[in-house]
Order: sequence, then C-alpha cells, then structure tokens
Amino acid sequence: MAKYEINGGKPLNGTITISGAKNAAVAILPAALLVHGVCRIENVPNISDTCIMLGILKQMGAQIEYPEPGVVEIDCSSVQCSEPDGDLVKKMRASYYLMGALLGRFGKAHVALPGGCNFASRPIDQHIKGFLALGAEVDETEDYVALTPGEEGLRGQRICLDMASVGATINIMLAATLIPGQTVIENAAKEPHIVDLANFLNTMGARVSGAGTDTMKIRGVNCLHGGTYAIIPDQIEAGTYMAAVTAVGGNVLVQNVIPKHMECITNKLQEMGAKIINYDDSIRIIRSGRLRQTTVKTRPYPGFPTDMQAQVCVCMSLAGGISRLTESVYETRFFGYCTELESMGAKISINGKTATVSGVEKLRGATVCAHDLRAGAALVIAGLAAEGTTYVEHIHFIERGYEDLVEKLTSLGADIRRLDN
Repeated sequence: MAKYEINGGKPLNGTITISGAKNAAVAILPAALLVHGVCRIENVPNISDTCIMLGILKQMGAQIEYPEPGVVEIDCSSVQCSEPDGDLVKKMRASYYLMGALLGRFGKAHVALPGGCNFASRPIDQHIKGFLALGAEVDETEDYVALTPGEEGLRGQRICLDMASVGATINIMLAATLIPGQTVIENAAKEPHIVDLANFLNTMGARVSGAGTDTMKIRGVNCLHGGTYAIIPDQIEAGTYMAAVTAVGGNVLVQNVIPKHMECITNKLQEMGAKIINYDDSIRIIRSGRLRQTTVKTRPYPGFPTDMQAQVCVCMSLAGGISRLTESVYETRFFGYCTELESMGAKISINGKTATVSGVEKLRGATVCAHDLRAGAALVIAGLAAEGTTYVEHIHFIERGYEDLVEKLTSLGADIRRLDN
C-alpha cells in the first residue's frame, strides 16, 4: 500500500501554483450532462475524484477528449443512460450530483448512494426535500436513490432548506436548470464553488441568479449549449499550503488564487503570527518565530471552512499557549486525526464539539494513518513540521483532492516522497 515518507524540519520557500477547485470540478463535470454540445472545461485538477467522475460520464456514453493538461472537452449529447455504474459512483462522495443532473436531463435518475470520506454521517435529506418539491417521486433505499416524475410532472418551486447545505443547493440547482418555471432556493449555501457552478451554467445558457447569497433563483430554460469555462482556483488547496508554511516556517508565494475567497483562512493565520501579503491573483505568506494561540469556529462560507479544520489544528499544536477549535459543521471530524497527532506529541483534549489544543515546542515523526482527505493533508503538514521521519499511510484519501502534492512540496524544499510498496 502506497504511503508518504517525510523527513521534517525543513522550512518551505519558493513559489507554488494552485490547481482548479476540487469542489467546483466535481459539480461542474456532471453539469455537462445538461449541455447539448461540447463543453471545454479548463483548470480541471488531475485528482482521483475528477478521474472517477469523468470515468462515470464516459461509461454513460459521453465523448471525452483531453486536448492539453488541465483541459477536458465533454460532449454528453448522445448520453441516453440515467443509471450510472454503481461501483464507480460508490468511490466518491460528490457522485450524488448525478442525481440532480440526470433528473434535469431526463426527468428521472437511478443513482447508487455515494462513497468518499466517512468522517461523519452526512444524510441527503435536504437533497430529497428539494427533489420532492420539484415534483419528483423518490424511492430511497440503503443502496440507491431512484427519481421519477410525479403525476403533475416537474416544475420550478420555492424551496427553503432547513440548513445551508452545499450539496443540496448544488443538486437542486442542477435539477432546476432545465425544469419549466422558476425555482427559488432559500437558505442556500454561498460557497465559492456554488458561484462557480452557477457561472458555468450561465455560460452555457442557463438563467441562474443570486449565487453567493442566501436566495438563489433558477429560471428553467429549454436547453443549454456548449462553451468554454475555466474552473476557479482551489480555496482549500491554497489554504492547506498556507497552513503548511505557518506550521513549518518559510516564505512562499501562492499563485493562482482569489484572495477574497481566502480571507476567512488568512485572517486566522495572521492572528497566529503569519505575515500575509495579498496581490491580484496571488498571496505571499511568511512565517518566522513562535506561533500564537488562537480560537477558531468552523462555519459555512464566508466563515472559517470545516475543510481547513484539521490543517489549522496542526498549527495550533505548535503555537504558544492554549488554542480552541470548535467544529460546527461535522462534529465528529476530530476523531481519528487528533489521535494520530497525539502520537506525534500533540496535546489535544476533545469535549463534544470543541478541541482544546495545548501548544508544544515540537512534534516528532511517527507512522500515522489518514482517515479522510483533509485529515490526511493535516498529517502531511505535521510530518513536515516534525523532527525525524513520518510515514503517512492510506494516502488514497489525500490523492482524492490534491494534485501533485509531492511534487509541489518538493519544489518548496520539503523532503517528501511517495513509496509504492
């Protein structure tokens, strides 16, 4: 089983370029099912989740070309399948976006329940609420969700989500794009990748407004046409490398970012002692000297993202004083990676939704296991900061969301390699 070997203690210096956003890509790729014609999608990250999604689309009959690195051309005009391969669907969490895309395309869908990271129970009740409101009949079992049109067919409706669910917002948006009438989503999620999906759909001829606010409107259109679209930079990938510099020390220019999207992360790293310089499409981060304690509570965007919780916990572990980290999105997300960090010398006490982190002078190398994507990234950061050698196992979780992780870190002076034995 493959693993990373990391010899820590080396500061990070140089320039790094951020890939396209994973969370946007896994929504935009299935959205191509709604388009009649060729979608040229640029800045697509080469990660396992996008490869799986493209494999699903190809299995369904899509024509897919790769004209150059980071660019995918997808033509779903001839797709007739509304039941994607269940084995592929189960390999990734975001495959549930096929439900909304297929419901919008065919008025029906039969999709296996998804896989992905299992750090918390993540029900799809808000997705189902949206599909029912749009007029679909839903047959949900332990293995799949089947959607069919109800007696009165599918029509746009006003839907108020019980919580600002990213997945439900995206799935409803996908389904409503080609459904007659106007759909209004109240209490919609506002994350940058939701705005990116809306911009993609509008580029192809959709009528989506209000993305990035808590009220979105989707006016159904008859069809979407092909076009070209570039995916936004990955906010969480950028934040992960910035957290690595904060934990390890150094001076790194992070290119291909949208600084506005990063404010919820950079503000906390600055509180801890990192120096941040914003440019038009890049950020320089510098850290020297001991980190300071801080308090973080994860919240939906524009709050501090839950996907950065584990990475900032590593920084807290090396900061002076006592820091507190409260998880308000997935409260069980601490379990697993905190135990791994403790094996490296971190001092973390968990009480319900809050982790109390007492800073230590140094971490020590150990053999640790990634339990999910972001927890795995945090363990890589810990290994970079630790004295001695760290082995990170179960790296397939990490490679779901980080393109060329080893190569990028090596270019900054890290001593990290992928072992395939």
